[in-house]
Amino acid sequence: MSDQVYKKIELTGTSEKSLEDAISGAVEMAADTIRNMRWFEVVETRGRIVDGKVAQWQVTLKIGFALEQQ
Repeated sequence: MSDQVYKKIELTGTSEKSLEDAISGAVEMAADTIRNMRWFEVVETRGRIVDGKVAQWQVTLKIGFALEQQ
């Protein structure tokens, strides 16, 4: 068994419903084009306010994926 090498990318997901939806949406969209995803780390949480109410959640996350061996 050989050692594994990983790469990280940073994405920001958004949702009008919840933090979880923002995270899930970002991970699911990334899964369309990135193979071997292994983990995510939330690095920033913020939101948009409209008329004194939370209108949108924004979550920046790092996704780690394993590089394929040649």
